[in-house]
Amino acid sequence: MRILGIDPGVAIVGYALINYENDKYTLEGSGSIQTPKDARTSERLLEVFNDMSIIIEKYKPDCAAIEKLYFFKNQKTIIPVAEARGVILTALENKNIDSFEYTPIEVKQVLTGYGRATKKEVEQMVKYNLNNETLPKLDDTVDAIAIAICHARNKLI
Repeated sequence: MRILGIDPGVAIVGYALINYENDKYTLEGSGSIQTPKDARTSERLLEVFNDMSIIIEKYKPDCAAIEKLYFFKNQKTIIPVAEARGVILTALENKNIDSFEYTPIEVKQVLTGYGRATKKEVEQMVKYNLNNETLPKLDDTVDAIAIAICHARNKLI
């Protein structure tokens, strides 16, 4: 199963493609979409849509797992993140890719067994599942990997 994990945002979208086969996770690709801060919101959203469409074409995932908004501390960023999620979900639907949504607490619960786990604890479980001590530097990309692993593990439960 090829899963595209997505950590949405308007400034940075983290993404990762994992393959889950024979009880083994393989990271096949990862990165980020980063939009210019000084661009209009509509331009940034179009860039997210276009780049996500290219990523979907490149990796040809079986499905996608995306972080779900359920509570946000920073009220200034909730609307732009929701808009970015909208264009990402549209890009997935446009390519007939089924998408599944997970809250940060669900991701932490599935990966660590504890919904309030720290970022470091989640990173450790990502390393463990990938059997790799090296992770991408960008938190958004690591979060995308965690979301993809969460979906793979959730489908097995």
